[in-house]
Amino acid sequence: MTASLPSPLFRQPPSCRSLGRPCLSRTSLHRYRVRLSRKFKKLLSLDAGQSLWEHVCRSTHPVSARRILGTIDRTELERLRDSYPCRPNARKINAYEDAKYWIGVNVRRAQDLWLDRSPSLQILDLGCGAGYFLYLCRLFGHEGLGFDTDEEPFFRGTTEFFNVRRVIGRIEPQTPLPDLGRKFDLVTGHRVCFHRLTRTNNGEWLEWSPADWKFFINDIRIRFLKPEGRLLLEFNPRPDGSSFFTDELRAFFNSQGARIFRWKALLAADPNQRPRFKQTRKL
Repeated sequence: MTASLPSPLFRQPPSCRSLGRPCLSRTSLHRYRVRLSRKFKKLLSLDAGQSLWEHVCRSTHPVSARRILGTIDRTELERLRDSYPCRPNARKINAYEDAKYWIGVNVRRAQDLWLDRSPSLQILDLGCGAGYFLYLCRLFGHEGLGFDTDEEPFFRGTTEFFNVRRVIGRIEPQTPLPDLGRKFDLVTGHRVCFHRLTRTNNGEWLEWSPADWKFFINDIRIRFLKPEGRLLLEFNPRPDGSSFFTDELRAFFNSQGARIFRWKALLAADPNQRPRFKQTRKL
């Protein structure tokens, strides 16, 4: 008696190999699980929680980026792009013509410092670039001054376009900044890169030492900040996505009384005080 064929319901499905399709190897599965694990860790990370908190705080004092964008002649910015081409081998600096993007970025910067709700401040912006931040500060009733090099012709055009006053200079290690003739309630540096000295053969940057940072911070505190003034430094993440604040740098900035939040360090004129981002009372 011959055995009957098994029911189709209980037949083994054809293998991926028999169908000519590549199989998902154990190695691929492991890599997928690792990537998925990293995504979950990122969602649950401290930085993600702090980012959420920033969004919540901004929502309590909303600012219309659209209305601010409406004050800018974007046709003129397009003309500036053609009038001030990039230097040979320069990064594509004319990306700063994207007013919609940069107004959004700088609205968030202003909100994080509550500049839309604070009394009139004297503000110094180090590395003022195209001038968007100081343009917004003026709309909020503040008086600003920029400090930057004059290496990018496009920035020369945009700062004139935004009517942003700036002083030309360069920030060097262990070197005092030039005298600006007054002190400020707030000194800012966004996406700071002046601490980068030179690239090594493997492409990494040689950077300022804690001693260089201490000289710079002391110079700002003594010569440029009012007694209740603040210094904000905002840093880019490192190429691998990690925080600018290595263990050594975090320890140093903490020793200087900095309030570190995500990629930003906020310092008071008095190293014994820990400043707050929200400072809306009359200075």
